[in-house]
Amino acid sequence: MAQTSPLLNVMIAAARKAGRALARDFGEVENLQVSRKGPSDFVSSADLKAEKTLFEELSKARPGYGFVMEERGAVEGTDKTNRWLVDPLDGTTNFLHGLPHFAISIGLEREGVLIAGVVYNVVRDELFWAEKGQGAYLNDKRLRVAARADMRDALFATGTPFHGKPGHETSLKEIESVIGRSAGIRRWGAAALDLAYVAAGRVDGYWERGLNVWDIAAGAVLVREAGGTVAELDGGDFMKSGAIVASNANLMPQFTRALHP
Repeated sequence: MAQTSPLLNVMIAAARKAGRALARDFGEVENLQVSRKGPSDFVSSADLKAEKTLFEELSKARPGYGFVMEERGAVEGTDKTNRWLVDPLDGTTNFLHGLPHFAISIGLEREGVLIAGVVYNVVRDELFWAEKGQGAYLNDKRLRVAARADMRDALFATGTPFHGKPGHETSLKEIESVIGRSAGIRRWGAAALDLAYVAAGRVDGYWERGLNVWDIAAGAVLVREAGGTVAELDGGDFMKSGAIVASNANLMPQFTRALHP
């Protein structure tokens, strides 16, 4: 593995520990698919268990750091300059249905600036990691965003709002606009992995609205450190609005125009 800092070692160790339990739980989901009750309660407990592991491991290694977590929300720390942004199971619906596409996402924000991120694809044992100014990596391989400059050759990822959530019409209009100008769209259901895939050059760009900070913090660091651009869809602050667009610098102007036809 490429050289990692003490901070990243802490994040990676926590992700791997929580990942081992999630992998075991995922193995159980298949058995539960056929039961009448279904696996939803089981998945909620797997999610909570992973979050507890991450909370304990990160607290032990960096006492005093604050947290923003999917299940427990904001946890104030004595150290007001650092806070972890953690999603213990990004892609819960995939996990619930036995689809092997989900991840653990850990971001660190220092004085309001995102400085490190880890996205761990548990089933494939793909560990995406990055630290500000140090580049982005998948396991021990350096990552670069794809270099495509023409939207017609580019593949994009997005997410759509859950049933009953606002934003469906906007989302469908954006998809229609991008699909007509590109090589295609993928909708995988795990925002952290979508951003990691932009960093790895597997997709050329990604956009989504209505996300939470724990969905996007780690992935945003990955994209930037892989030479890509991350912005807010309408020009504000994506960490406040949860509306994010990510791509390489060449594609970004065409991509954002397509999203605002």
